[in-house]
Amino acid sequence: MSIKPDHWIRRIALEHKMIDPFEERLVREGVISYGLSSFGYDIRVADEFLIFTPSTGQLTVVDPKAIDSKAMARYQGEVCIIPPNSFALARSVEYFRMPRNVLGICLGKSTYARAGIITNFTPFEPGWEGHVTIEISNTTPLPAKIYANEGIAQVLFFEGEEPEVSYADRKGKYQAQTGITLPRL
Repeated sequence: MSIKPDHWIRRIALEHKMIDPFEERLVREGVISYGLSSFGYDIRVADEFLIFTPSTGQLTVVDPKAIDSKAMARYQGEVCIIPPNSFALARSVEYFRMPRNVLGICLGKSTYARAGIITNFTPFEPGWEGHVTIEISNTTPLPAKIYANEGIAQVLFFEGEEPEVSYADRKGKYQAQTGITLPRL
């Protein structure tokens, strides 16, 4: 399995709509960067958020098998403020269609990490498609600002041998997700 460079990402994104919309260059002027880089693609966070607000739900414990959706406050805007020591869910602007022989690994951007704001992602499995649900943690004791429609993380693409069964073949529970998707069993 090898990491794929910019010219490969551009070709697959344009010919097979692997990334839609696709920005062919790294946009950096006055924003947290997004778009095509040397060995990856910097995704943007959309302007839709679910902010964890435990006082609005019936939580006694956070349970990934039965999340209390009432503990998530919906917010839409160009800037999202995440409370201290809390988190928000968001989605990528980009919709991904992963080829059957490609795995995507997503890592948070250093601009946010250096401010105590951490993002978490699971692998983009071969055959998976959808908007990426993004978990953004504010690890600081102060409110944290997230900028919509700007970079949030970088996806690295690895091409390998095609698996026997792809995410699409097994009808994965997050296949073709749009918007922000809460945990599912």
